Amino acid sequence: MGNGQSDLNFYLQTDAAINPGNSGGALVALDGRLLGINTAIFSKTGGSLGIGFAIPSNLVRAVVNGVVKGGRLVRPWMGAAGRPVTADIANSLGLDRPGGVIIEDVYPASAADRAGLQRGDIILALGGHEIRDTTALKFRIATTPIGESLPLRVWRQGEAQALTMEAEAPPEVPIRDKRELGGRNPLSGAVVVNMSPALGDELGIDPFARGVLVLQVRRGAPADKAGLRPGDFVRKVNGAEIGLVDGLAKAVSGQAPYWDITIERQGKELSERFEG
Repeated sequence: MGNGQSDLNFYLQTDAAINPGNSGGALVALDGRLLGINTAIFSKTGGSLGIGFAIPSNLVRAVVNGVVKGGRLVRPWMGAAGRPVTADIANSLGLDRPGGVIIEDVYPASAADRAGLQRGDIILALGGHEIRDTTALKFRIATTPIGESLPLRVWRQGEAQALTMEAEAPPEVPIRDKRELGGRNPLSGAVVVNMSPALGDELGIDPFARGVLVLQVRRGAPADKAGLRPGDFVRKVNGAEIGLVDGLAKAVSGQAPYWDITIERQGKELSERFEG
């Protein structure tokens, strides 16, 4: 999905006793099957009895396989953003009960886009598993090996339809083009990069975010004195929209009597004028 994936917090809940030092140990079924990896316990007494939590084995398997094959974990990315289907939404769209995920946005050229998923579609099942909400959808995607084809069952315009989607790594489009800005301007000393789904997944921020991201600010540089922070997005320079690092570098390459800079910080736009 489109929201950030800094960590996928999916856990099995168990009443099995978990003692100090058990974290990282196996949670097994009576027949010896691995169910998960013990992680934590909530106990009112501080002892081993309480509510235990374990990372599901299929999520562990996906992580281990990814690290063994490529040296680092690359999670599949669907390229669609949505929200759970409430009772009101279900009634309005002809579903007999709530459940599923209604798609609100599809990233161009993503796995979801290539599969034919559209805004307004409701994902009912993925890979043969019922999808009740966004958490279930994220989990099923996270535990699917990259390159594997998944059957999708969606609700569209009053009827169920079947689609097929291939699990893909988040694309690095546009390329990062990481560089430090220079010159006599209030952004000099900022290290910037083009935002992409791959970078968003790597940094744990919204993969749907677009534009020029500030990665670092050199201490004492004009950008530091101007109040620029890592995580800011540069949106405008002297009224010109900024979409790529190359365009930003050109916009600040010359001289100007003043600089009108607009950034986005935590979803809010901030504008300020600086003397040239």
